Amino acid sequence: MRKIDEKSLKKVRKIMMITAVLSFGLNTIMPVYAADDPISVINNLSNFIFTLTRAIGTIILIFGIVQIGMSYQSHDPSQRTNGVFTLVGGVIIAFAKEIIGLITG
Repeated sequence: MRKIDEKSLKKVRKIMMITAVLSFGLNTIMPVYAADDPISVINNLSNFIFTLTRAIGTIILIFGIVQIGMSYQSHDPSQRTNGVFTLVGGVIIAFAKEIIGLITG
């Protein structure tokens, strides 16, 4: 099994950190207005939580892609399997709102 050098690992960590910051920052910027209707307050909170969930899912999805890429570099099938599971989990988390909408009709 081939070891990954420290320089490549630092590059991957830097890319993941930049992606996480951008993803979190861009997905959580939304105005919140005070409303007289309590249902609209609940809807705003729900939208905020789903936006936060989408940001976390996007980070996990990107981490899965990086894991798959690193597994091809090191020829490690178990890491490739973990990368695929992480990728699929990230997709499910990122699109949780749409999946729940499809299930509930």
